[in-house]
Amino acid sequence: MEIYETEEEQLAALKAWWKENGQATLIGLGLGIAVILGWNYWQTYQHMQTEQAANLYGQLVKATTDGQKESVIKLTEQMESRFGGSDYTLFSELTEAKTKTEQGDLAGAKLILEKVALAANKEVANIAKIRLVHLLMANKEYEAALKLINDIDPAKSASFSAQYDELVGDIYVALDRPDQARTAYQSAVHNGQQSPLLQMKIDDLTAPEKLENKK
Repeated sequence: MEIYETEEEQLAALKAWWKENGQATLIGLGLGIAVILGWNYWQTYQHMQTEQAANLYGQLVKATTDGQKESVIKLTEQMESRFGGSDYTLFSELTEAKTKTEQGDLAGAKLILEKVALAANKEVANIAKIRLVHLLMANKEYEAALKLINDIDPAKSASFSAQYDELVGDIYVALDRPDQARTAYQSAVHNGQQSPLLQMKIDDLTAPEKLENKK
């Protein structure tokens, strides 16, 4: 570090530095202020967008509770056009799929669920896949439902593995393949799925020889 002996020397050094670096400093300062203002604006905008999406979703939930199925569909369309990239839109689409299922429009519900199943939000995507499996089973498309589950990336569905195992068991029951169904149900238990209903499913598949041993 240079040491200047007089104020004149310090002033001369400052002038020299400013002549060389002053413009860059002002530009850098201006850019810094612009970035801060831009970030604050973006944060405010995002907050407003989230609030508006939440309010619109609240209307959709109320319409669902009140049984206003046509309003659910219209509100979902608004959500998609105004807030297409938000999780609220995904939730709205799940609700719309449920509404279409209740209306008997299984094909329409299937299209929506297939779209949501591709979402970047892994939690919502897995919920959509689980509902899609139920839809396929209701339509007796058992092999398609089984393929859907088998094609799921385990790394993106770890917290849902037990639910998928139970669904696989249900599919095998529908296909009259009890041994595979039992294995799938036991895997569900191993992966943490605990419920009286699941235990009933396992008990219903108890091998005849085990029933004999209990007599």
